[in-house]
Amino acid sequence: MCILGVMISAVSVGFFKRATFGVDPFQSMMAGLSELVPISFGTLYIIVCLLFLLFGLIADRHYIGLATFINLFLVGYVVDFSQGLLNRLLPDIGIPGRIICLLIGIVVMCLASSLYFTADLGVSVYDAVALVITNTWHKGQFRWVRILTDSVCVCLGLLLFLLSGGSFQGLGAVVGVGTIVTALFMGPLIDFFNRKVAQPMLCRGNREKNRRILKGRRYVLR
Repeated sequence: MCILGVMISAVSVGFFKRATFGVDPFQSMMAGLSELVPISFGTLYIIVCLLFLLFGLIADRHYIGLATFINLFLVGYVVDFSQGLLNRLLPDIGIPGRIICLLIGIVVMCLASSLYFTADLGVSVYDAVALVITNTWHKGQFRWVRILTDSVCVCLGLLLFLLSGGSFQGLGAVVGVGTIVTALFMGPLIDFFNRKVAQPMLCRGNREKNRRILKGRRYVLR
């Protein structure tokens, strides 16, 4: 479930990129930050991920595991492959096709996230933030906390972009329709897939034993 979830989430990013309706909230923040900080995007991305990793290690290292390092080192290659494949298979899709790609990207990303959250073998360094706030600090329900963290990322991306001297005409490079939709719906959709798909999948086979395990696991999203 862990490996499948992370790999599928990388494929979903390919759909996001093919839709070209804006990046996800975390990438929105990174796009704004890269406009302000005069270093290469790759180096900046590693620095920011290491900072989030440090947060996870300090706040609750439980969320740092296999999925964390797969996200750090392998996801980029899968994203590149899936985006290239989609560009070849769907060269001219128009607005309706782009909308369909966006919807597929959102649903598949949320399903994939619920799978590797439930596998409980670590999460991406950004995903750990909402889980720490919800399950470690006991501040609110996951669906609402995730909307909050995603919204903060989008606002930071916009603010950093404008502080760097960017124009309103260039905001499409930082935020788009897909960014807003993702920020508002990822939390509730992950919560839905977690309850309806991922946890029942893990419980299948030995329901009573696994139900007790689920109650004790820290990935349960309240």
